[in-house]
Amino acid sequence: MAEKEFGDIITQDSEMKKVLQLAHNIAPSRASVLICGESGTGKELLAKFIHNRSPRAKNRFVAVNCAAVPENLLESELFGYEKGAFTGANTTKPGKFEIANNSTFLLDEITEMPILLQAKLLRVIQEGEVERLGAKQPMKINVRLIATTNRNLAEMVQRGEFRADLYYRLNVIPLVIPPLKNRKRDIEILARFFLGVSGIVNNKENKSLQAESIQKLLSWNWPGNVRELENVIERSVLLSTSNLIGPEEIHINGFEQLQQKTFDFTPGMTLAEVEKQLILKTLEHTGYNRTRAAQILDISIRTLRNKLHEYHFVSPVAESEPEIQVDKTPEINPISLRGGYG
Repeated sequence: MAEKEFGDIITQDSEMKKVLQLAHNIAPSRASVLICGESGTGKELLAKFIHNRSPRAKNRFVAVNCAAVPENLLESELFGYEKGAFTGANTTKPGKFEIANNSTFLLDEITEMPILLQAKLLRVIQEGEVERLGAKQPMKINVRLIATTNRNLAEMVQRGEFRADLYYRLNVIPLVIPPLKNRKRDIEILARFFLGVSGIVNNKENKSLQAESIQKLLSWNWPGNVRELENVIERSVLLSTSNLIGPEEIHINGFEQLQQKTFDFTPGMTLAEVEKQLILKTLEHTGYNRTRAAQILDISIRTLRNKLHEYHFVSPVAESEPEIQVDKTPEINPISLRGGYG
């Protein structure tokens, strides 16, 4: 595949190019795809890459983040409901599966889907039909399903946390995105790309990076992957006082500490107290990024959220949950890439 065919995904890394080549090859099919990778590597961008090269590209790409929708609302969000199906159902509402008919449907963070809903999802895949809550009969749909996860789904199956039959249905075409720390050749070209995009968006064009700034970027291990790099570059563009950005203007959370955190473990502490300190220290280390902290702790985002609620934790930084997205445009403008690194 020629370099220009990578489209909206920028890379010089040989392993990433292999992933894109495979994604390009399977795009015309209707096979289910499971995209695995750490948070911030670009799983949603890869899903859109597949959609935009498929016969479904003329229809809108539909995405739902399973972790962003409360568990008690996820079923109606996915499958829809009939008027009067439950208290408060004053109108009929189509679900996201219906909206994605004849198109591509992304289920982001599939591991956050409750076991009971996994059974209904399996039926949709096997039978090609969906049934609204309160409906008398199902309706046929034609949906190309793509799921993403930042966790080891095979291990979750072994622990009984995810249905084996659903895993095999989703894992027809597995794609694994390598983390940015293993894609050193991509760091500089991505940094320069984000520099240009951020310059346009923030009316601060003509910015460039000193050689020492590039070296600083290359020396970091990027636990937050491409999303973290994007945020660092935008922060540098906004805070720099000249068009040439020096290393002192590249502010990376945790760079100086290099992940060295102290823990105040003392005899007599309960396991609950140790757990609390570990969770809060990890959250602090990630700059209060809950998705990244959950990944490091190897727990689900929902578990982390429940623990923080139990601790009455209030984040010192502004937080925003990912939104349910319906992309109505078949092509992606490079300036609209922000937020696509799931």
